[in-house]
Amino acid sequence: METFENVWEPIPHPYLQGKADYTGDAHLPDLTVEEHAEKWIRSSPPAFCNTGDADVLRQVLNDYDQETADFYRWKVVYSQEELSSLIRERSGIDYGEIIALEPLTRGTSGRIIRLRIIGTKRVMTIGKELEIRRTLSRSHLYSSAFVVDAGEENDEGIPQQFTLTGAGWGHGVGLCQIGAAMMAEKGYSYEEILLHYFPDTKIDKKY
Repeated sequence: METFENVWEPIPHPYLQGKADYTGDAHLPDLTVEEHAEKWIRSSPPAFCNTGDADVLRQVLNDYDQETADFYRWKVVYSQEELSSLIRERSGIDYGEIIALEPLTRGTSGRIIRLRIIGTKRVMTIGKELEIRRTLSRSHLYSSAFVVDAGEENDEGIPQQFTLTGAGWGHGVGLCQIGAAMMAEKGYSYEEILLHYFPDTKIDKKY
């Protein structure tokens, strides 16, 4: 789960802080470190949202969201022409051919907060995560928690393909719909679910 200020305004919210989406003794590595983030994204560690349970997913997802089950881990492949055209159209900036996409800063969930786009015409840094997701997709990339693999280069040293291997769905702040549904399926109470996703809070009965 991601920290509020890494996604929205730079105002700390104690109940919207980064943490693992599971309980128990499993250790969450420091995903702000690139090496740790890459290893975590390329694996499938335990999490409440790590599920392919169709019955549970039907309860929380719209029909069109159920067309894919690749929410926890996903992959997108772009050719050089596709990626350079996409970035130009979505950002309004002509980078030329894309040489590299370099993560500069990651949040507590491994989501990229600042991304450097290196092109043959210019180099720029974009962020936060929503701008990154909008720039690299026709709609919204599943999340900005991804690693980039460049494919074979042409004679000029320009990669001809880019593969984005990613983790998660959405901005990652606060309650995860799939994770909360799986917690309920496993028998957790609503109080336990709310306190898991909103730590350091108190549940009061108002009526």
